[in-house]
Amino acid sequence: MKSSQKAQFRKVKILSMGKALASQKLSFGGQARYRLGNGQTILDLAQQAGEQALRAARLTIRDIDCIVCAMATPLQAIPCNGALVHERMAKGLGIPSMDINTTCTSFISALDVLSYMIASGRYNRVLILSGDTASAALNPNQKESYELFSDGATACILARAEEGEDSAILYSSQKTWSEGAHDTEIRGGCGLKPAFCLNEGNQEDYYFDMKGPRILKLCAKKLPSFLEQSFKETGISRRDIRLVIPHQASKALGVIMPRLGFPAGTYIDLVSEYGNLVSASVPFALCKTIEEGKIQRGDLALLLGTAAGLTANLMLLRY
Repeated sequence: MKSSQKAQFRKVKILSMGKALASQKLSFGGQARYRLGNGQTILDLAQQAGEQALRAARLTIRDIDCIVCAMATPLQAIPCNGALVHERMAKGLGIPSMDINTTCTSFISALDVLSYMIASGRYNRVLILSGDTASAALNPNQKESYELFSDGATACILARAEEGEDSAILYSSQKTWSEGAHDTEIRGGCGLKPAFCLNEGNQEDYYFDMKGPRILKLCAKKLPSFLEQSFKETGISRRDIRLVIPHQASKALGVIMPRLGFPAGTYIDLVSEYGNLVSASVPFALCKTIEEGKIQRGDLALLLGTAAGLTANLMLLRY
C-alpha cells in the first residue's frame, strides 16, 4: 500500500443498505423507468429505504449517530433535507442531520466525508440517504433526458469496522471541471432565478436542461487521466478490482466504460432496467450488487461517478 493510500485508509464498513422505487413503471423504447405516483414523494421513498436498512442491520433509529441526506435537489428551499427526514424518522431525538450535495455523486461524497468522521471516533453509525424526484423538472421537449430518468431512493448505514474485518475505504478522489457547469442544469428555482420569477417567457429555465454530447465529450477528455492518476497513487490496477459500480448516467455507459479500460462484465449497467436515478444511482446499483451476491466481504469495488459541474468522484472500497 502506497503512502498516499495509507493516509486515506479508513476502517469503516457498509453495515446494510436499503432501496425503494417510485410506484409508476413506464417504458420508453423497451427501457423501464419509474416515476412517482399516487401521492408519493421522495421523502416517502427515503423513509422506506432508511427503515429497510435499519431492519437489515437489526438496529433502530436510536442506534444512529447522524443522519445525512446525500441528495441532488432540495425537498424544500428551507430547511435542509436532513431536517425533514429527521422529522419522519427521528422526531424527538437529538440526532444531528445534514445535507451533502454534489448532485449525482452525492452518495460517494457523503461516504467519503462521513467515513473520516467515523474513523476519527466522532460517530459510530451514520445513516446516509440518497434520492431525487427527477421527474418533477423533466422537459417533455427534451426526449433524451425525459426518457432517461427515474425516481427512487436508497439508504446506507456506514459504521466502524471491527478488528479483524477487512472492510475499509482505501482511497477516494474528487475533481471538478467547471467548464461543464452549464451542460447539466436547472437554472430557475433558487437564488439566482427564484421560483416567483417564473413567467411564460422563461419556463425553460425551470426545466432540467442536459447537453448530452457536450457532457460525453468532456467526460471522454477528463476521466482517463483522472483514473490513471488514481491508480498510480494507490498502486492498484484494474485487475485487482472485483467490480466497478459506476453512475448510471445514460445509455452511453457502454461506450465510455470500455474506453476507461473496463470491458462489459467488469462493471454494473442497469440503465435499461432503471435509468438514471440521480443521487440514488450509484448506491442503488451497489445495493443490488450486494443483494445479488456479486460482491462479497473483502472484495474490492470501485465506485465511480460523474455529476453536474462537471464533477467526478472515485472511491476504492473493500466491502
